[in-house]
Amino acid sequence: MLLSGAIASEVAATLALRASQDHSAWLVLVVMGYLGGFILLTAVLRAGMAVGVAYGIWGASGTAATAVLAAAIFGDPFTWPIAAGIGLIIAGVLLVELGSHSRAEPEVAP
Repeated sequence: MLLSGAIASEVAATLALRASQDHSAWLVLVVMGYLGGFILLTAVLRAGMAVGVAYGIWGASGTAATAVLAAAIFGDPFTWPIAAGIGLIIAGVLLVELGSHSRAEPEVAP
């Protein structure tokens, strides 16, 4: 839940940053969103999640959600290369997640 909150906060801040190009009042949400995202990400790390995994999921999910929502809200382009890039980011995060789990050493009989 903490990581989901961190992702949502960061995505909201990034979309508000885009919106602030037209109305500077959105900058309040930008600051609050990024601050909230980092506070929640810190809580995730304190709860014991590995930094590489937490940051990878946070970054990949934020990138994917921001690209999709920016296309829907602002009409930003969403092309096949962008979709493929998001797929590669997700694949990379999955590899980091799989690599973060240590293998159990086989027991040697005496």
